[in-house]
Amino acid sequence: MPRPVAHDVSGTRGLLDRKDLLQLLDRAVTRRLTVISAPPGSGKTSLLRAWAGDPTTLRRVVFVSVERNQQNEQRFWSAVLDAIREPARPTTSAAPVTVPDVDEVIDSVLSELVEHAEPVVLIIDDLHELRSTDAFTQLEHFVAELPGNARVVLSSRRDPPIRLHQLRLAGAVAEIRAGDLRFTEAETRELLVGSGIGLSGEGAAALHRRTEGWAAGLRLAVISLTGHPEPERFVAEFSGTDRAIGEYLMAEMLERQPGEVQRMLLRTSLVDRMNGELADLLSCRPGSEQMLLALEEANAFVASLDAQRTWFRYHQLLADFLRLELRRTSADEVPDLHRRAARWFADRGDVVEAVRHMVAAGNWPDAARLVADHSFRWVLDGRAGTIRTVLQAFPEGASADHPDLALAHAAAELNQGRTEEAAAQLALAESHLPSAAPARRRRAVAVASLRLALARRSGQFSEVIEQVKMLDASMADASSEPLAMGSELRGVTLLNLGIVETWTGRLLEAERHLSDGAALAQRIGRPYLEVACRAHQGFPSRTVSVTAARERGRQAVALAERHGLDDHPILAPALGAVGGMAIWMGEFDEGERWLRRAWDVGSAHVEPATAVLLHLATGMLHAGRGQQRSALEAFTAAARTQSLLTGAHALAPRITGWLATTQARLGRPAEARATLAEFTPEPGRAGAISNARAWICLVDGNPSLALEVLRDIRDTTPPIDPFTLVEAHLLAGTAHLRSGDRDAAAAAAEAALATAEPDRLVFPFAMTEAADLLDVLRYHETAHRALLADVVDQLRSTSSPSDDREPPPHSDELTPSELRVLRYLPTNLTRAEIANELHVSIHTVNTHIRNLYAKLGAGDRSAAVHRARQLRLLSNRLPPASAN
Repeated sequence: MPRPVAHDVSGTRGLLDRKDLLQLLDRAVTRRLTVISAPPGSGKTSLLRAWAGDPTTLRRVVFVSVERNQQNEQRFWSAVLDAIREPARPTTSAAPVTVPDVDEVIDSVLSELVEHAEPVVLIIDDLHELRSTDAFTQLEHFVAELPGNARVVLSSRRDPPIRLHQLRLAGAVAEIRAGDLRFTEAETRELLVGSGIGLSGEGAAALHRRTEGWAAGLRLAVISLTGHPEPERFVAEFSGTDRAIGEYLMAEMLERQPGEVQRMLLRTSLVDRMNGELADLLSCRPGSEQMLLALEEANAFVASLDAQRTWFRYHQLLADFLRLELRRTSADEVPDLHRRAARWFADRGDVVEAVRHMVAAGNWPDAARLVADHSFRWVLDGRAGTIRTVLQAFPEGASADHPDLALAHAAAELNQGRTEEAAAQLALAESHLPSAAPARRRRAVAVASLRLALARRSGQFSEVIEQVKMLDASMADASSEPLAMGSELRGVTLLNLGIVETWTGRLLEAERHLSDGAALAQRIGRPYLEVACRAHQGFPSRTVSVTAARERGRQAVALAERHGLDDHPILAPALGAVGGMAIWMGEFDEGERWLRRAWDVGSAHVEPATAVLLHLATGMLHAGRGQQRSALEAFTAAARTQSLLTGAHALAPRITGWLATTQARLGRPAEARATLAEFTPEPGRAGAISNARAWICLVDGNPSLALEVLRDIRDTTPPIDPFTLVEAHLLAGTAHLRSGDRDAAAAAAEAALATAEPDRLVFPFAMTEAADLLDVLRYHETAHRALLADVVDQLRSTSSPSDDREPPPHSDELTPSELRVLRYLPTNLTRAEIANELHVSIHTVNTHIRNLYAKLGAGDRSAAVHRARQLRLLSNRLPPASAN
């Protein structure tokens, strides 16, 4: 049974029971040697004293604290001997030296340990204060000679300079490090509650993020929060600039460093991450990498960001404190340091950091030009979200003073789906093109690209086509235009044209342009552009079967995964198409998985034209399962989203037809007729509307009129698309059956099976509630027995998916850091952008995502989000019908 030991970390009346940490130390001391290595203020001493003070223990605990800057090995070992002889009183190494010969003292220590019958644990705390090389050599031999009943715990701010490799190989060493001592978010909340501090969940999470679980930081924050009139505001403003935090870091960290290390720390605090080269540049002296490595090894609030230990960052509170101290002592140097950092990052292609430091140095014009020069590239690389991050460095309205920013703002607004704001910014950018230098031709290319994307996203399909014609003419005239620039614009043009042709039903033209665009993107090394083209090729046509279209969609997804683009909204059409094809083929569960993934990657930024597809497919899924009210909501959402487009979507007739059909099936024929009356289909695309009219006739009890409505569809030459035709045959069969003509009903059902078999179109049978009709067909010969059996099985087995949910995992299964990363997975942020939001390295994000996949049993991002929603770790939804 765990012992109830309270761990005092608050410095006030707040107590936190950290039984798991005490149990970790229990397990550790079963080894010969335990090393506890962590930064100052991590709670090492508090943990050891709580553990040593357990009255129920059956072992003898000897506690020695090394006095500050202890350089005398004789005093050190004499203190150890005195502590073993008087274990009831904690002893410091300041005790008088009673034996001049150190070896004799050590022999006496070993003899005293052997004489004890019960187990003995010798704790040496603050070992970093020991400055004697000889003492560490003696300590190494002492541990090697330790009797079997004795254990040693060494607690220090840095790993002790003794050789541990043989003990490690023998499994005789246990190590407890900063990560083990760090407070979790749950423990932070518990500490606040125990201290009587009323703070919101978000406030507690923010405090944990700022302190990074550092015990001393939490303790000082709790002291300040106790009785504070505005705790939420205090947490929002809490940083390393807090006086108590600053005094602690000054005394326990900065002042302990040599002068050259202090200089390096102060001047590198302006960057969020650094390597040796950048640190040398900022500190104006070589050797910074060695200093950073030494600081990391000394647990001095410095952490490496990569396995090679070449990139480093400071603890957030330390960085805050150092920046304040730099401004206090060397304010005149700050602008130049920012300029140096900006040049360094710009030379290495890190535009985000370069811009941040340019703005900090007051060099807004150059920062604006740098953003404008790279915004088009970010869009082409699928990193439009980066633009939003960069623009945060500028004050609101800066684009009016710096027109170069207008282009970047337009791309950022468009990426967020705010078309009106994007149009306004784009107009501002265009107004400055005539005065742009000839060398800034890329700006005009970017404007043209964004203008196309804006028109496409707004559903202005005819405008896209007109602009493409003008661009073709201008590109033909621009013989001096750089090849790469022309190729990029050509690829963007083919993409936009192909997407518009897809959504307007000109699939043969779309096939040609999207294929050309994908091939061009591959040649010029633009994988995002290639994926975007491929993602819109997963739709069946006269030359592409349902099976082939489905495979194309899967290949587009595989291509995106190879390039790390599987979490981008541009992939939503491919995911939606694959899901839709699965539903057409009666694989409803499979279709639902693909649709969930499509909504996840689309998030709030899915384009309206794509949202039309996803809403329609979602309605199909509900209708196929017999969930008519849910289907009505989805079809209504599809119609509402279609109305946002100024051009007609190719799916508009089908949306209107199925919306009216569902209204009729729910006993609302008047609403159904009104829905059809409001829609005028284009010539040659009235099949879905006629099917809906037939449904209404059947609901009204007029099968003969239904047959009359359907006659033109079934007899059309050349025939209409198989989807509409299968549905028409099934509706005709039902009309014949209700008229008492079973032979004609069977013939219609046979015709439906014949049309459906090449693509295995099972969904129309569920949509038209064809079970009674197929019962008639069983008494006749059919050439499609296998398909008939599959359809009948599907109609019998269709049921609503279970709402059962497994309980969420225990709190220790997902760490707070993993949960923070998990909350970003449903968004359209890339891993790099998540890392930027959380102020960690992409390596850290990748590690957390791998752990999340393993713990959630998921193979990709979408599956992880889906599983997390099942476990109530994220909001659980197939996006609402009103999403667009």
